[in-house]
Amino acid sequence: MDICFRLMQKNTYSLAALLPLIPEGKLVKEIHEGIMIYSFATKQKENVFAEVDSRAAGTICIAGGPHPSGSVEETLEHFDFVVIGEGEETLPHLVNTLLEGGDVSKVKGIGYKCNGKVVLTGKRDHVDLDDYPCFDPEGIRSPIEISRGCPWNCKYCQTPRIFGHEMRHRSIDSIVSFAKYYNDLRFTSSNAFAYGGNGIQPRFDKVEALLSKLSSIEGKNIFFGTFPSEVRPEFVTHEGLDLIDKYCSNRTISLGAQSGSDSMLKEMLRGHTSEDVNIAVERCFEHEIIPVVDFIFGFPNETEEDQQRTLAQIKWISKKGGKVRAHYLSPLPSTPYENIVPSPISDPVNRVLGKMARDGKLNGNWNE
Repeated sequence: MDICFRLMQKNTYSLAALLPLIPEGKLVKEIHEGIMIYSFATKQKENVFAEVDSRAAGTICIAGGPHPSGSVEETLEHFDFVVIGEGEETLPHLVNTLLEGGDVSKVKGIGYKCNGKVVLTGKRDHVDLDDYPCFDPEGIRSPIEISRGCPWNCKYCQTPRIFGHEMRHRSIDSIVSFAKYYNDLRFTSSNAFAYGGNGIQPRFDKVEALLSKLSSIEGKNIFFGTFPSEVRPEFVTHEGLDLIDKYCSNRTISLGAQSGSDSMLKEMLRGHTSEDVNIAVERCFEHEIIPVVDFIFGFPNETEEDQQRTLAQIKWISKKGGKVRAHYLSPLPSTPYENIVPSPISDPVNRVLGKMARDGKLNGNWNE
């Protein structure tokens, strides 16, 4: 029976980690008979569900990734199995059990239906990142995942709900073993400056140990704290920025501000203030590093006054020479905001954002 991973535009990072675990698996760009494996986010669900519903008889469809993990019952209306949370251990176990005709109820970490009822087989322990590859050097590659999990409880975010509140870090030796496949080194983490620590207080000694080791490898350009990673504002200290100056090639830092309204930051359990963002931006400019700052509009009970505060901070950052990315809140499954209706963006705020975008001072998608 063929084992196929469905390749889509926005799931290459997850497939890069999963493909080495099932060497006989192959990439396909359309549904295929056999065992089909999908990894997808909420914005992709409608297209994925429609495709899976069109499958040929006998095709087994397995779902994993952010949306299936957060919305198991909905996903099982279309799929045969859902891998819940991390897939490194669960997916190979499930596939092997299916190939051997074994008892899927013995596979921890999945959901499926039996006699019309959803069955959950129990959680697995979180994996040790060093036990699994970031990617197959001969296949799809991804930025190097250096950390997983997040101790914060931001209400809009799936990360701690899927990967846990305890940060886990890939060892320096493991990171170096994958760094040899790139000249430009980029990383994934919920907070790059939290490497080696608990995600609440920085451990810059650990960050320096990593960057120092990577910089000793000839011909490597290190991009740390930039997309697809970011840095929390309160972690942007002179000590951390000194490490960027000393070891890294990037002259930008990606910051998650999310709102310029302290009442909204408090309501969403963000864990920092708007002043923390201002301080982080000022520190970046002191080091001649350009901050690239993300904001989200549409939080529950967000008033026009809240939005105007966010807009004022956006304009201040832009005027100083920083870059801004604006987004509209997407309610995600398994988060406290799963069932909310996002607040509309006021016409005056929307007009200013549009003008800033046309003037090249802002990018992103802040409309539904």
